[in-house]
Amino acid sequence: MTIQHTSVELPDFGMPYAEPILSPAIYERRIEKLRQKMQAQALDVVIVYGDREHNANTTYLCGYDPRFEESLLIVGKTGLPHLLLGNEGWGYAELAPLPVERVLFQSLSLMGQDRLSGVSLNDALAAAGINSGSNIGVAGWKYFTAAEFPEPEYAFETPSYLIDALRKISGNPQQVRNANAIFMNPEDGLRILNEAEQLAMFEYAACHTSSGLKNVLFKMRPGMTEMEATTLMQLNGFPLGAHTMLSNGPRAAYGLPSPSMNTLKVGEPFTMCMCLWGGLNARAGWLVHDETELPEGVKDYLQKLAIPYFRAIVKWYEHIGIGVPAGELYELIHGEIGDPFFGVKLNPGHYIHIDEWVHSPVFKGSKLQFKSGMALQVDVIPGTGTAYHTSNIEDGIALADDALRSEIAQKFPEMWQRIQARRKFMAEVIGIKLKPEVLPFSNIPAYLPPYLLSPKNVLQVKQ
Repeated sequence: MTIQHTSVELPDFGMPYAEPILSPAIYERRIEKLRQKMQAQALDVVIVYGDREHNANTTYLCGYDPRFEESLLIVGKTGLPHLLLGNEGWGYAELAPLPVERVLFQSLSLMGQDRLSGVSLNDALAAAGINSGSNIGVAGWKYFTAAEFPEPEYAFETPSYLIDALRKISGNPQQVRNANAIFMNPEDGLRILNEAEQLAMFEYAACHTSSGLKNVLFKMRPGMTEMEATTLMQLNGFPLGAHTMLSNGPRAAYGLPSPSMNTLKVGEPFTMCMCLWGGLNARAGWLVHDETELPEGVKDYLQKLAIPYFRAIVKWYEHIGIGVPAGELYELIHGEIGDPFFGVKLNPGHYIHIDEWVHSPVFKGSKLQFKSGMALQVDVIPGTGTAYHTSNIEDGIALADDALRSEIAQKFPEMWQRIQARRKFMAEVIGIKLKPEVLPFSNIPAYLPPYLLSPKNVLQVKQ
């Protein structure tokens, strides 16, 4: 495979006019799926903890996302779920699309606010049917393995006050178990296998994040501050899935900094990332027009780093598909850029949802197979730790079998047209041949300009 650096025309793939909305019926089906999982695991109740940072499981189930305070969603075998709220969440929860029994538990409120009007935690748990005979699952945002804790099912990331109360009520600590795997396990977690409507929401987000980065690529100029460049992303108020990141110069090596008043300068490394719920895009390279503006010692950046990296990404795209063992992607990436110089440390690919990283099936020796309905990030980042800096072309895709593709095309025809146009561009212009089930969501699909001040000059498979 020969990779070349050449000028191409990036099409306008279009933008969705309105955010897709999940109906109450979808949330009701999710509650039913949760109850089926509960029955299979002999759980009488699942309590889902949520806060501003860790809201994905709560939002997935009922459409409520905690803002200033925490929440507790209690789902029993039957009846309306109980949603425990603080003072500020009480009114906001009326907007949740899933009918719930609201319960004012004021200990969830911010410090200094009234705490004399609501119920106690024990009374709220009892009202939800939790007693000494209950087998209780607790979910927040993470579960653990036997390599970390000898009994990982009894290890919790959620607040101590909740776990302490549940263990006391149950009378047996082993009746309180970590239930995050129901939602997040990499094989069949509830949030791993998505409905057409959820994928449409993710494509909506990805359209905005990728178009935001496209604006930066084509409109940023030396002399701008990082903050001025970030305004080109045109954030529209859709909830963020991660901090907005943009940096140049020495800070760019760390990838994660938010924009500052630093000035963009020719000859410096650059990285940026924009993430909304369900959509993340990132790009990194050098603020130069061509190799002559690169610092001495890295003028072979294209040959030494960018081209090998892009070749690995092409192979990732062309190999992934339904039924493919995820470990093959790991071996493929490390076979291409496994040399310590590239510094690929994290999983080369992971699931995305409301949270930016749900889980990853892509690790050495993984036998987990990709399935229809999965939403994934093409996330392979060289951390060279050298003057060569890095390269990054993170975009999102989904996998969809014939039935799911037909459903998307029927329910979301404009989304389907954008997907087909992206697939055509990737095949005919970039030179990446995707399997039929691979649906690209990015409006800069596999579009990698290594010299960021020449955004029309990108890497391409020579055909």
